[in-house]
Amino acid sequence: MSLKHLLVHLDSTERSAERLHLAVRLARRFEARLTGLFAETASLGPSVVARRSPQNMQKAMQEVREQFDSESRAAQVPTDFWQVEHGEYAEVVGWTIVCCRYVDLSIFGQFDPEHQAPFPHDLIEQVLLHSGRPVLVVPYVGSYEDIGRRVVVAWTGSREAARALNDAIPLMRGAQEVHVVALQHATGGSNAVPAPPVDIAVHLRAHGIEAQYERIIVDEIGAVDNVLNRASEAAADLTVVGGYGHYGFPFLHRHSTTRDILRTMTTPVLLSR
Repeated sequence: MSLKHLLVHLDSTERSAERLHLAVRLARRFEARLTGLFAETASLGPSVVARRSPQNMQKAMQEVREQFDSESRAAQVPTDFWQVEHGEYAEVVGWTIVCCRYVDLSIFGQFDPEHQAPFPHDLIEQVLLHSGRPVLVVPYVGSYEDIGRRVVVAWTGSREAARALNDAIPLMRGAQEVHVVALQHATGGSNAVPAPPVDIAVHLRAHGIEAQYERIIVDEIGAVDNVLNRASEAAADLTVVGGYGHYGFPFLHRHSTTRDILRTMTTPVLLSR
């Protein structure tokens, strides 16, 4: 299990350079191929007239590509560069999803609600739901030289959590600390059916990863806050979470959604579903 082909979503915002820098570092670390994907919308807002011309979009793409080529060449990373030609919402979302299916991991930037972004606000959610590949999301603040040294994994025992944990194994190898946070409801009564002695820490140990396991009893609105608070306490540089669409963590409140995590995240987050 390894990461041999990475994709980084690039655009004309300042934070695109931060994503590129991290993507190049990861490509070097895994001796992987790196594909840059330039995908922006032509629209700058709800107004019909608030649109960029094809010439301006082409100029933005060229500037991004020059930066991509320069950084990857300096790092001696093999690359490809792809571009979504048309800036309409359906084309940007649809082709971005397709492109992400051809790589092992896609790297995106968190949507910043305070600044107008030249890409669909739900792009990451659409990729997560439809690409069949894990997504690494980089916050819109902070600098990240590397990830995977101090990791917090949100664990519910669900299919999505299992996918996210296994997809993150290459990033967790060699970690200084891995905290598996099991999110559970308080159980009432003593009629629980005995379960086999499963242990996710044993599974990680089989991959050479030593993890600290902790169980957190959460109320119906505390799942996301508990995960993010634990990541802050651990000074984590990576949080691993199953992506649950609009249905929340299994057995938890339906508002504890992927969207909440993407809105309030304070570390890079790996999501899978």
